[in-house]
Amino acid sequence: MNFFIPILIFTSIGLISAVSLVIISIVMNIPKDEKLKKVLEILPGANCGACGFSGCESYAKALVSSKAEVGLCSPGGESVSQKLSKILKTEENFTSPKKAIVRCCTNNNVKNSNLQYQGLKSCAAICTLASGTNSCDFGCLGFGDCVSVCQYGAISIKNGIAIVDQNKCVGCENCVKACPKNLIVLTDSKKQAINFCINTDNGALTRKVCTEGCIGCAMCVKVCKEGAISMKQGVAVIDKDKCIACGKCVQVCKIGCIKLFDTH
Repeated sequence: MNFFIPILIFTSIGLISAVSLVIISIVMNIPKDEKLKKVLEILPGANCGACGFSGCESYAKALVSSKAEVGLCSPGGESVSQKLSKILKTEENFTSPKKAIVRCCTNNNVKNSNLQYQGLKSCAAICTLASGTNSCDFGCLGFGDCVSVCQYGAISIKNGIAIVDQNKCVGCENCVKACPKNLIVLTDSKKQAINFCINTDNGALTRKVCTEGCIGCAMCVKVCKEGAISMKQGVAVIDKDKCIACGKCVQVCKIGCIKLFDTH
């Protein structure tokens, strides 16, 4: 009989605990549909796809189903991440969004025009004419397909080349997808050296079409003590993970195609 009393006590405690947990979960839990509604109200509605999902609704469903992290919304930034964490009761893990850059030095002051074009003002359309209106096959066409898809007003055409306002860029990737020449890429929003020229022609040909194009002299490779720069197809390529932004490569680049990139 003495054995039954402890068993009865522990059984009662377990039953009370289980009932309490059920009551708490019912009281504290937000219905899934209501959660989805709240999450959608928090998300910016840009449907840019930067989170890796087709749009805000797809991302919201993944969040509610615990199939996605809260820190993936670049346009929403840290404030959205904090609000989502509170609603979903998860840990906040927002990281700074990547920034768009245009890998081209070919503005109107330094480039040669290949032909006079009259027609639809579209980079995608003009790309059907071989390399477009520029003598440089790798240069920005400057008709602004990227401008038209940017919902944040972060891109403008200045002096014949697309310019990204880093203060407005949220890393949504719309401009990356819109550029038919693949000149726009996203990079980490940290201080780093970047070669803005991707022309793989030899130095003499590059100089004929653009006075700020990389000529493959490899001076930047020689001064980089971190081993962050290498030559690939005759153009300097900088490893952003190794770059410490010392600026030595910028100093020796007489052409001026290597610049220090800093969004802060």
